[in-house]
Amino acid sequence: MEAPLQTEMVELVPNGKHLEGLLPVTTPTAGNQRVEGPGRSCVEGEGFLPKRPSKEPHFTDFEGKTSFGMSVFNLSNAIMGSGILGLAYAMANTGIILFLFLLTAVALLSSYSIHLLLKSSGIVGIRAYEQLGYRAFGTPGKLAAALAIALQNIGAMSSYLYIIKSELPLVIQTFLNLEERTSDWYMNGNYLVVLVSVIVILPLALMRQLGYLGYSSGFSLSCMVFFLIAVIYKKFHVPCPLSPSLANMTGNFSLVEVIKEEARLQVETEAAAFCTPNYFTLNTQVATDQGGGSGPGERVRGCSDTESLFCQTAYTIPIMAFAFVCHPEVLPIYTELKDPSKRKMQHISNLSIAVMYVMYFLAALFGYLTFYDRVESELLHTYNKVDPFDVLILCVRVAVLTAVTLTVPIVLFPVRRALQQMLFQDREFSWLRHVLIAVGLLTCINLLVIFAPNILGIFGVIGATSAPCLIFIFPAIFYFRIMPTEKEPARSTPKILALCFAALGLLLMTMSLSFIIIDWISGTSRHGGSH
Repeated sequence: MEAPLQTEMVELVPNGKHLEGLLPVTTPTAGNQRVEGPGRSCVEGEGFLPKRPSKEPHFTDFEGKTSFGMSVFNLSNAIMGSGILGLAYAMANTGIILFLFLLTAVALLSSYSIHLLLKSSGIVGIRAYEQLGYRAFGTPGKLAAALAIALQNIGAMSSYLYIIKSELPLVIQTFLNLEERTSDWYMNGNYLVVLVSVIVILPLALMRQLGYLGYSSGFSLSCMVFFLIAVIYKKFHVPCPLSPSLANMTGNFSLVEVIKEEARLQVETEAAAFCTPNYFTLNTQVATDQGGGSGPGERVRGCSDTESLFCQTAYTIPIMAFAFVCHPEVLPIYTELKDPSKRKMQHISNLSIAVMYVMYFLAALFGYLTFYDRVESELLHTYNKVDPFDVLILCVRVAVLTAVTLTVPIVLFPVRRALQQMLFQDREFSWLRHVLIAVGLLTCINLLVIFAPNILGIFGVIGATSAPCLIFIFPAIFYFRIMPTEKEPARSTPKILALCFAALGLLLMTMSLSFIIIDWISGTSRHGGSH
């Protein structure tokens, strides 16, 4: 009985590299009762990528070739997405100080959860999220992880394609210098999102290895850096508050000097009320409609005095939790990393999260300080109030569209992996199945995007369900089950912290879903503007 066990455990060592945390392979552990025969193990431990001949026993027998920099690009691109467009709206609902605290907490907790994933992976030599679930809880654990990954990433791809649907017609309209949208097919967002999916996204999604997307990820990040620079620049060129006369100007703000004295006094009065940032708020000063706002202390439209504390809080925390979800991509990127080690992958994760943290905060801060409580849930739409034909904003829209388009293939990769684990776990790689899954996923997501009511609803629901599972609950409980009791007893500090981490995720999920349900039942949902 010892020999088969020893052979199996050696095969599960990732690339024969980092052995830290591993028990001697000849020592049976409490977790060994979940290990099945050698034949079953080869199927369940099947790697993320095709096998290659090697003299040494490797997990997946795959030698990664992706560099440190490309891995940072891929993981940063997985983190970065359309969530950045909603963070200014989140800051308007929390205030600058509370937003900074929440963003910092979510970033640190995300880094800690990746640490738990990598540590669990190092114990059993598995670098696939679903297989960690199988190792911890058997088939139910694997199916739960695969379902959460599919739900989370489908929601993310839906939000990305929704931006393409809503923004690309505006870009074309601005490029053609049209005052109103025509009924031509190229002005229809539904047609355009399908066209982009077929021409751009599908070919990239058919790549067999994730590492090939490193260059496109780097270009996607450069587009978002341009977006951030433009948001900072516009803060110093957009007047506050936006008067009706300024809303239809063509961007020449020197015309402010010729406004009548009465209008100037009115602007100064409004500026005192609306152009002061909130440092800590509980949604009692949210604008009442798209074109105007409530004064300080006024209630959110449709909310009672007691409900005003929760109307927009129902969406704020899930949006922020959703912004740092990259966990389904961590282990696949780890698999393709050149000279992999836990420490190296943790550095990649920390660096990616730190870069996104800075970009998120700056984009939210300057977006909020530009429009204050009038900022919409989709930041780019708010700039339409200033000048629909602004050339800079047109370039920003193109950059954001490019970035989110290039992010979709990276997010699709773990979903396809999850579906293969659930439906085709015993099958060898097949190009036909590889292509059909990608085509089927993009078809379903396009249908979802065409009939989705608004982008904030997607953020709220997905962020309140799958995101807490992938960030908090699963990494913690997988770690608790996989880490041998001989190495860390159940009452040891690391395992107690892991259980508290899982409880925090469960609390976040329950709270967010409760707020959203209350919001829907009371009929007070608002999303910062129509789309």
